Amino acid sequence: MKIILAKPRGFCAGVERAIKCVEQAIERYGVPVYVLNDIVHNKAVVEDLRAKGAVFVKDMDDVPPGSHLLFSAHGVGPKRWDKAKDLNLEVIDATCPLVEKVHYEARSFASKEYTIVLIGEEGHDETVGTMGWAPDHIKLVISKEDVEALDIPDTSRLSYITQTTLSVEDCQEIIDALKERFPAIQGPPKADICYATSNRQAAVRAIAPEVDIVLVVGDRESANSTRLAEIAAEYHKPSYLISHAGMIEASWLDGVETVLLTSGASVPDSLVEDVIDYLRSRGPCELVERELARENVHFRLPAAIA
Repeated sequence: MKIILAKPRGFCAGVERAIKCVEQAIERYGVPVYVLNDIVHNKAVVEDLRAKGAVFVKDMDDVPPGSHLLFSAHGVGPKRWDKAKDLNLEVIDATCPLVEKVHYEARSFASKEYTIVLIGEEGHDETVGTMGWAPDHIKLVISKEDVEALDIPDTSRLSYITQTTLSVEDCQEIIDALKERFPAIQGPPKADICYATSNRQAAVRAIAPEVDIVLVVGDRESANSTRLAEIAAEYHKPSYLISHAGMIEASWLDGVETVLLTSGASVPDSLVEDVIDYLRSRGPCELVERELARENVHFRLPAAIA
């Protein structure tokens, strides 16, 4: 069997920063440190940090006053900041800088009294956080049908922004539909979709046509991981999103000669290595790493733990 290992894969700069934020906070302030929601959408990462002393909560009322609290890479709205202040919590903001860029765009357009069309998934942590910065100005869409249903009173003051982890092609289709219906609509100076999301999707598109099956390591809660599996399926290839090697069913590999293996932006490489070990346990394997883009992006840690 031939395994084509896509590169880049795994941790993006925002995820890497968020994990370091938790680890540095534990080292500097001791345990426990608290994290609102999952720091990133990967159970293995969360469990590893929990073992080191992080406490994950869904409600800030569960955090003792005066404690250190981290906001996740997905970001939060201003009401969360206000509540943290009211509870006398020491906040360490692990929001990805690329998500912060979208927050800035939302505030900027709202300050000019624009209606903002946010292309994003309802209920996703990132989308919820972004909407919090301009709740009276944002309309959420995720399909061309949603675009057709939009009711915009003043189309001369209309803009769009996007969730950072969407499919590049799907998002562009929605943007094109917006521009066709509202020619004067304004967008951000630079695309919102994260560089890592774009690179991982491009790798799948480039390699999927030459393989028999695609394995994407990532959790279902991870939007960017889910997109990778969906993109592979567009090429009419069997495509499976797996959290770990134990989810692989032997029947998937019957008659398979070539596998594309990749992972979402919040997945530790150890989980990918486990999949490689499983495939090797079935018989001889040729491992080929295919690099489609080179990434050298790193984000500074917050001042509180730098």
